[in-house]
Amino acid sequence: MSSSFAGLLASIIIVIPAPPGGSDTAGSGSSPASAGSSVGLPAPLPSVGLPSTELPSSQLPSVELPRLPSVRLPSPSRVLPTRVGNLNMTNWKLQLPVGGEEKPTEVLNPKPGEGVAGRWFNLARDSAGGRGLIFRAPVNGVTTKGSKNPRSELREMNSDGSKAAWSSSSGTHTMSVREAFTRLPTGNPRIVGAQIHDVADDIMVFRLEGTKLWVTNGDNPHYKLADANYKLGTPFEAKFVVSGDQTRAFYNGQEVTSIRKAYNGAYFKAGAYTQANCSNTSPCATDNYGETVIYDLDVTHTGGGS
Repeated sequence: MSSSFAGLLASIIIVIPAPPGGSDTAGSGSSPASAGSSVGLPAPLPSVGLPSTELPSSQLPSVELPRLPSVRLPSPSRVLPTRVGNLNMTNWKLQLPVGGEEKPTEVLNPKPGEGVAGRWFNLARDSAGGRGLIFRAPVNGVTTKGSKNPRSELREMNSDGSKAAWSSSSGTHTMSVREAFTRLPTGNPRIVGAQIHDVADDIMVFRLEGTKLWVTNGDNPHYKLADANYKLGTPFEAKFVVSGDQTRAFYNGQEVTSIRKAYNGAYFKAGAYTQANCSNTSPCATDNYGETVIYDLDVTHTGGGS
């Protein structure tokens, strides 16, 4: 506060008029003021100029806000992937244990958990955190005309959507699958997890019966024992290599057996092909099913096409 302004305030005299009726304030000994006495008002206060808080726009600092990256949310149809880890479903067709009589539902380039496939083909995570695809086939499921047993199984396809059909006599054809059998149907505990098929019938499969894991040879279901004490839920690697009319089978990196046979119109399959149905097992119910989990699946063809 300036000295002139302080002096001005000190010189102000305020005269307070007496209350009406001429009586003293309670407890006061002063005399009432005479009627018509004047009250001296202070002189007007000088104006004090305050600085303006408005800055010209030219003096305002420019602030550039950072650009946020654009985010595209996936459409619902893309939430369900055609690839899980190394599992690329774009060259496979899924056959399901549902549909019309002898006309099971088939899905090209399937997405796990989508539509009717949800219960029979879905994402899975094991206790160790491994992510894979789960396949289930109940004993009362729909089957093809040529089989009495239901399946939730992948059939090899070409990239253009046509069916794979290669020859054992030309090129080298390999399928490697890392999977686990996780459930067997009660009453008839048998299931197939991987196979080679030709134009007419299966050539060789990995087939679990109870605790015994077999490699078959055509109609011989017990051609070679790969594991005498398989425990449900144990991941393993099954591998087929076909070249020069020879078909070789590997279990956890070790060759188990081989056969020599020429065949055409061949393709690979993998999933859950339950070897039981309502005519040979009980209960005949949807909750009586075989189940596998596939963690890795790779197919290659060199020199002979597919």
